[in-house]
Amino acid sequence: MANSHYNGEIVAGALLIRESRLIAEMLHQGLNKQEFDKAILEDNILQKRSPATARRQTQLIRKRLLGLDPSLLSLVTEGSLEQATQAIFCAAIKHNHLIGDFLLKVVSLHMRTFKDQLSSLDWDTFFEDCTHITPSIGLWSDSTKTKIRQVVFRALAEAGVIDSTRSRRIIPFLLSPEVRTLLKTTNEPYVVQCLEALQ
Repeated sequence: MANSHYNGEIVAGALLIRESRLIAEMLHQGLNKQEFDKAILEDNILQKRSPATARRQTQLIRKRLLGLDPSLLSLVTEGSLEQATQAIFCAAIKHNHLIGDFLLKVVSLHMRTFKDQLSSLDWDTFFEDCTHITPSIGLWSDSTKTKIRQVVFRALAEAGVIDSTRSRRIIPFLLSPEVRTLLKTTNEPYVVQCLEALQ
């Protein structure tokens, strides 16, 4: 696990599924920077209230998606909503190990011990443990830490790991066969480990 994979960029948004599919299509089209910026900032294809929000979310999404193998990226644009959502979830896990390690260390343990609900305390205890691995994240502001917790739980709800951000009840997670196959053939052992921990 690379410590640099704990980062605060996730405050920009959870899975951002609709936005990710739009940006994945633009990446597929091979738009240059000028064309990309025009679509995001002038045409406002993401339908954001401010250019700053659009820019911040686009930066996060691009970093996530560019970390995917092209075969997985194609699922974001051409797959079913379920396949696209899971591919985006994979990209988010790979980009920020705060999500993946939470699945490995907390969610999977809850499942093995028949605890079906996650709490804010579960996250806070996990995050405190992470600060021993990467002390710099302990310097983040309280508002940033709170926002990250909210965003991670929202991502888990969007991915179908928990039923909602309100009850945070763990539900059966069914990994798409297509996503599973592509993860294994594109050599993504960490992401596979995180998702198989939910099985």
